[in-house]
Amino acid sequence: MPCFNAQATVDEAIDSLLQGTWQDIELVAVDDGSADDTLGRLKAWAGRDQRVRLVGIEHGGLVDALNAGWRQAGGTLIARMDADDVALPTRLAKQVALLEARPDLAAVGSLVESFPPESARTGFQRYLDWLNGLIEEQAIAREIFVESPLPHPTVVIRRSWLERMGGYEDHGWPEDYDLCLRMHLAGARFAKVPEVLLRWREHPDRATRTDSRYSVENFLRAKAHYLALGPLADADGVIVWGAGQMGRRLSKHLLRAEVPIDCFLDVDPSKIGRRTRDRPVLPPEALMERWRALVRPKLLAVVGSHKARPEIRAYLVDHGLVEGVDWWAAA
Repeated sequence: MPCFNAQATVDEAIDSLLQGTWQDIELVAVDDGSADDTLGRLKAWAGRDQRVRLVGIEHGGLVDALNAGWRQAGGTLIARMDADDVALPTRLAKQVALLEARPDLAAVGSLVESFPPESARTGFQRYLDWLNGLIEEQAIAREIFVESPLPHPTVVIRRSWLERMGGYEDHGWPEDYDLCLRMHLAGARFAKVPEVLLRWREHPDRATRTDSRYSVENFLRAKAHYLALGPLADADGVIVWGAGQMGRRLSKHLLRAEVPIDCFLDVDPSKIGRRTRDRPVLPPEALMERWRALVRPKLLAVVGSHKARPEIRAYLVDHGLVEGVDWWAAA
């Protein structure tokens, strides 16, 4: 549990873990040089419960705190938790049970709910619905380049996988998504307990709201980097479905990674016939002709509208393209 200036919430977070039904835990609380009374509260917890171990570091940010925490932990399973969230009583027990039943899984998460209730505005609630709709490994892998499919504070990961990956890395984009994508490319499988096991505190001071690493642009940089290393590495031509804002922004980073973008597809008549990133914008009806002209074609669906992905998926299925083999959703 990395902790930075969390005096207002850390007691509730720790109590929710220690009162859980899975009692065989070691809670490594990492104080990342807090300027408030977080360190004092952690010392108090460590003094009255031997399961709490305090690690203090100079303020270096979340990645340093995460790496300090898992490396100090003694368990073969490493559970993540934020100092402003609340674990439900059966969280760890059910996640441990899933990992024990499925030795092929590298990590498991759970469903989440936000609190306080009024915090879940329309956009955030749509994001939660998407997250909570990805449970089995096939669904998670299918949409892993859309956004991070595992809410990081819900994750329980095998220590062997953290060691294999070398822990968390800081590339200027989200460290949790980075680890998830590196593991995915290395063959890791993920799943979730299909229940809400974590209450995710939504507030304007969350790191995802204030830290530039979690900006849309930096998510796009991460996607482009790992798409280029993984699914698109052997392509001789990549067709990007989406010549709108999201397609243009991701394609910029793909081209910087030397991904060979062939053309764009779009349904908007005002875009068709024009050029984006000096590539032609074509109607969907031109897809298969363009596809057959390439030796190792790949396609990315990069359309910002949440309603567009199912329609694109249905169109590509009708044309015999296999998701995760021929094409990937990336928005």
